Amino acid sequence: MFHITPKSKNAKVGKMAVTTSTAKTCPTSCPFKRNGCYADSGPLKLHWDKVTEGERGDDWSTFIDKIKDLPTGSKWRHNQAGDLPGLDNNIDGNLLRQLTKANAGKRGFTYTHKPVLKNAKNRQLVQKANKAGFTVNLSANNLREADKLAELNIGPVVCVLPVDHKGNTETPKGRKVVQCPATIDGKDASCDSCQLCQKQRSAIVGFPAHGASKRKAGEIAKG
Repeated sequence: MFHITPKSKNAKVGKMAVTTSTAKTCPTSCPFKRNGCYADSGPLKLHWDKVTEGERGDDWSTFIDKIKDLPTGSKWRHNQAGDLPGLDNNIDGNLLRQLTKANAGKRGFTYTHKPVLKNAKNRQLVQKANKAGFTVNLSANNLREADKLAELNIGPVVCVLPVDHKGNTETPKGRKVVQCPATIDGKDASCDSCQLCQKQRSAIVGFPAHGASKRKAGEIAKG
């Protein structure tokens, strides 16, 4: 199942549309799966479970119609939990094309942990989505992996940073890493106001590990 919230109540997201996909879309290759994922606790976890179990949300066709119906120019974030369409490690190309087409004229963006470094098909699908205007950020587990993903040149890159990290930094190969403004103490920013992750860009966006299991995630981010 797939769910859309027309106006998020999450302060870090802001008052924009946000979606949630069944946990079946999450790849087993993701090291944060049941091991530090921020979506595995709290109210988001309860909501995500209901979507996964089919108690909340829509089938794919209905979901796509709702994305199409968003006003022209709408800012929206796909997947506060879940990943690109397709079970486990594989992206379903047909469904991603439908999603990309539904986003036409809008400003949608998302993140993916689906494997691309050793999966040519996934790489091609992500690249096509980005070129067609639906921003798919490649999610790196640490700064070294961020370099590898950036070298693919198929889409923008984001990266998990250690728990206590503060401020901008660089990857081992000297690429600029900008800390997500919504994670900086005292800064009034949200996905809605920032839109950095929606842009095709060379800078990598870094997210200090957060959530109830942030210590686990932070250890993975250390590489």
